Amino acid sequence: MRWVGALLLVLAPLTSMAQEVVVLRDVRLFDGTGAPSRDHVDIVIRGTVIDRVEPTGTSPLPEAKSVDGRGTFVVPGLISAHSHVGQVDGVSRVPENYNRENVLRQLRQYEVYGVTTIVALGTNQEPFYGIRREAHAGTIPGADLFGADRGIGVRNGAPSAQVLASAADSVDRPQSVDEARAVVRQAKDRGTDLIKMWVDDSRGTMPKMAREVYSAVIDEAHRLGLRVSAHLFNLQDAKGLVEAGVDIIAHGVRDQPVDRALIDLMKAKSVWYVATLALDDASFVYADRPAWMNEPFFHHSVQPALQKQFDDPAWREKTLAAPGLKNSREALKMNQRNLAILFESGVQIGFGTDSGAMPLRIPGFAEHRELELMVEAGLTPAEALAIATGRTADLLKLPDRGTIAAGRSADLLILEADPTVAVTNTRRIREVWHRGRRVAGPVTEFSP
Repeated sequence: MRWVGALLLVLAPLTSMAQEVVVLRDVRLFDGTGAPSRDHVDIVIRGTVIDRVEPTGTSPLPEAKSVDGRGTFVVPGLISAHSHVGQVDGVSRVPENYNRENVLRQLRQYEVYGVTTIVALGTNQEPFYGIRREAHAGTIPGADLFGADRGIGVRNGAPSAQVLASAADSVDRPQSVDEARAVVRQAKDRGTDLIKMWVDDSRGTMPKMAREVYSAVIDEAHRLGLRVSAHLFNLQDAKGLVEAGVDIIAHGVRDQPVDRALIDLMKAKSVWYVATLALDDASFVYADRPAWMNEPFFHHSVQPALQKQFDDPAWREKTLAAPGLKNSREALKMNQRNLAILFESGVQIGFGTDSGAMPLRIPGFAEHRELELMVEAGLTPAEALAIATGRTADLLKLPDRGTIAAGRSADLLILEADPTVAVTNTRRIREVWHRGRRVAGPVTEFSP
């Protein structure tokens, strides 16, 4: 599978780097497996990977560089299975935004905010594959990068050029089963990590992908060893896609409560579910002006042009008066309800936000907001964190990351407070470590 090949690229530099030994001493640890947190733990890092995790003082290691972690709480770097790069810059959405400088800026912002791995789920253009190689090799700063090539949609359907200016030229739009199979093969040849489809009709405003077309996409992808992630909104579409063999539902069901039939089918077929609660939340939350918008953690994620928009009373008034605002609020509530039902029912849940697809879906910050919305939905902070780390590594079939254990990449988020008590404590970042190196301190040191 392509994931295996990509993983080998990720692991390749590990054997060639100097094997410096660093010990983070006496931390409180949430390891990403879902196990209870542990106090008084040493994390021994050799080169880019974790050598061992043990009770404080077990191995003196006088030759090691010692980092005093007393009073800190360590969790794995966050992993997003649904983000985007190169789509926006400030408040603009133009094809020219997909350039090396902008993509690298966004990858760096993800990393500073503790998101150490992302999947850019569609609408990818050159120079995506070159940057992906560099990210895997660790030769550029920023989050590690995987992606779903261009993605597959419907002619005159989602994503529209009105919503995403680059969509006209960066999404494949087959009109037949044969064309659908062909574009999957082309994505495979370009080196995609997985296949993305836009299936729904944007609440009845656009054409919907025909079942025979998305079934052909899924069948051809599986024949080539690729998995398929699908953009949807409705329960009916979710059922059809799961019956056809889709691997990942890339947005939550938001039109009505999920039912037993879908739950049983998803469990029987081991389908993953990524709710992206932050998507609808971003439609109104900034106009609502929550208190956290006045905090430095938020300000340092916002580019100046976007901050100017937030500060404009006319923009806020227009947003709050928008005809679709009520629908977005209701969609979020339904999405949260369905997430809780699916989680309690034992469906496999992954983590993603659709960050980077639109200006209001802010890279890095959106992932912390998603954790908060998951807890509002009824999950515990520890459950949400396990999904955003170890479980999403499982979703992506990346066994080298997502948990803090021997042999895993030393991707660490060092916090000043316990996020299993209050999940918003993930915003109290002291340091971010990526592949065994300290790559960022508090977000106040970063300018977007």
